Amino acid sequence: MNVSDAIIPFLLTSLAGLSTVIGSFIAMFIKNFGKKHLCLSLGFSSGVMVYVAFAELLATAIQDTTFLAANLAFFSGIIFMMLVDKFIPHEYLAEHAACCKGKRMRKKDMKLMCAGVFTAIGIFIHNFPEGLAVFMGALSDISLGIPLAFAIALHNIPEGIAIAMPIYYATKSRSKAFWYSFFSGVAEPIGAIVAFFILLPFLNPVVLSLTLAFVGGIMIFITFDELLPLSYQEEHVHIAIMGIIAGMAVMAFSLYLF
Repeated sequence: MNVSDAIIPFLLTSLAGLSTVIGSFIAMFIKNFGKKHLCLSLGFSSGVMVYVAFAELLATAIQDTTFLAANLAFFSGIIFMMLVDKFIPHEYLAEHAACCKGKRMRKKDMKLMCAGVFTAIGIFIHNFPEGLAVFMGALSDISLGIPLAFAIALHNIPEGIAIAMPIYYATKSRSKAFWYSFFSGVAEPIGAIVAFFILLPFLNPVVLSLTLAFVGGIMIFITFDELLPLSYQEEHVHIAIMGIIAGMAVMAFSLYLF
């Protein structure tokens, strides 16, 4: 595998990861970020992630290896991400959006700042395996990597909001809000670099297929643990479902074309 073969997958991974910066700009410059748009985009991202994981990554692994081996790799990915989530609790957008509405006291500002910093650290660690997912997916098939990177990017925008809102409201500093959200997104290209220098020397068709099944498990956990709970706002459930169906349909159509 040449370095030139990894350039486009790395760029896709970087763009997906650093979309947290888009979220920081939304948090800083748009006062009324519409819940409908958030629910639709998260639902769309969920549909893409679920369809890719089952219809492409797990299915390909079963075809290239065995049913048992592919499913062991798939569920290992779920368990791995579950352990990451257990020992490094993930902070959600809704929790921080709620706490950012008021800023009466300096002590409150300190709490907001701490919330933003710990959110950035938690999201940084959670984004690392996402970088692995996008990079390995794009490396195996660029037509798979592009929609996958797009789905991860949509997913990372509200994470950027979750980081930037408390920090900006606590410090009134756009630069601090920007750099913390940037820091959390950098984890994904770092994950791609680790994948290239550590995993690729050991890759053969069987190992690659099992790795992608493992990545599929990671994606499923992220979808059910993060994306769907956030997209299912009580008043916009049907909008989220429309987004899920649209995401699955777009992914199916793109795989059919390419």
